Amino acid sequence: MDSFSNYRQSLRFLFSRINYERISTSETSKQGFQLGRMHDLLSRLGNPHLEQRIIHVAGSKGKGSTAGMIASILQSAGYRTALFSSPHLYRIEERFSINKHPASTAQFTELITHIRPHVEQMDRESVGPTYFEITTAMAFLHFSNNLADATVLEVGLGGRLDSTNVCLPELAVITSISRDHTRQLGSRLEDIAKEKAGIVKPGIPVISGVTNPPARKAISEICAIRKASLRELNKDFSYHCCEPHAFKTAQLQEVVEDSRPSPRPMTFFTEFDLKTWRNHWTGLQVPLLGAHQAANAAVAIAAIETLQENNWSITKQEIRNGLENTRLPIRAEVLKTHPAIIVDASHNDASIAALTQTLDTSFSPEKQLLIFAATQEKDISIMLEQLLPRFQKVILTQYQNNPRAVPVEQLAELTKRLSDTEFTVCYHPRHAWNHAKQGLGPQDLLCVTGSFFIAAEMRHWILKDKEFFTETNYPVPHFPNILRTRKQT
Repeated sequence: MDSFSNYRQSLRFLFSRINYERISTSETSKQGFQLGRMHDLLSRLGNPHLEQRIIHVAGSKGKGSTAGMIASILQSAGYRTALFSSPHLYRIEERFSINKHPASTAQFTELITHIRPHVEQMDRESVGPTYFEITTAMAFLHFSNNLADATVLEVGLGGRLDSTNVCLPELAVITSISRDHTRQLGSRLEDIAKEKAGIVKPGIPVISGVTNPPARKAISEICAIRKASLRELNKDFSYHCCEPHAFKTAQLQEVVEDSRPSPRPMTFFTEFDLKTWRNHWTGLQVPLLGAHQAANAAVAIAAIETLQENNWSITKQEIRNGLENTRLPIRAEVLKTHPAIIVDASHNDASIAALTQTLDTSFSPEKQLLIFAATQEKDISIMLEQLLPRFQKVILTQYQNNPRAVPVEQLAELTKRLSDTEFTVCYHPRHAWNHAKQGLGPQDLLCVTGSFFIAAEMRHWILKDKEFFTETNYPVPHFPNILRTRKQT
């Protein structure tokens, strides 16, 4: 059997497992989340997670961005840095990266080959591990096999019962608390905070970016019980976000999407100042749009400074370099500037609010168009109530690669009830893009949002459109006038 056939068999095996990313939360319960299976599986694999220096990152939003920033800084400091993240954009291997390089197909196949007999034995003995439990074990094994110096571990869902919570970290990070996954985590912010704070271990320091008072109180109480030192945003460290602006890059940035270069010739920065218990930083830059990314970066640097106190060798310049080299797709990602095309993974009311603030402060278009799709059990009404008034035209669609997509007919009915905004229904993301681009002028803005999955699929179809992304289409000036640019002195 050739290597590609082995790879496809490995994929089929993994995707045959119970996958809570692809089933409705009405089909799940807390009984589906437990750590016993995870401990059992890792024990059979030789407990590779116990060999690693881990930074554990949880949060309702911002955890992926913060984890990516921490990993980029550690890599800049010379550490061979592993990052476990979810979900993936296009390939499962993206979840297991070392120094920003995803695992290869051969490595993925080898990991499944090694793990599969243990999973099948567990199936015979009782209830075997789920998709996410297996991918978590694969990450630990891959990072151990490849001698990672540091592992940044992003929580999948919640914290207390998440499969990553078998680790013994050197630092725990909680980025934010907002309402999401309420069936599993509860509807009150303090209840959600308690689940997220389940990653707090006795005596292990904690960095928190949580600002909601009841949620802060819940986290503080758990840290006190577990004698874990706690440093909090707006108490032990604080940031000031500067006016957004753009810089011309010396060369095209690359993105991982079928090995094709990105067509965008601009890098967009959020600049901010930061005061911590150790340093006063000015002019920090992260190549992501939005004040919420400054908050995420503040939490990331607070985490790094805590590691410095624990004898990690990281210089100030390495922190700046790592932050500036962070690459995170579909976080208010600008694919083109004339017209402005933004794809964003926002999927709850808090992240949509952050997105709309970013659009207000960073762009000044003549007309705004929205492509929207959503996932079942999300509070779609609140998201649409924030989005619909600001867009002159809306295209409703549904993603194809996950069965949890909300049917486009349901989105249409909801949109009719909430607003008189003009909207069009497209049943496939490719058709949504083909329809949207016909009405785009060079000074317009198109935003794709509502779900990680629609952002990923639309990004694929947009970047694949080579006719649209030609050098002769809407040449980009040094400071494009569609963007609000920082005043030059």
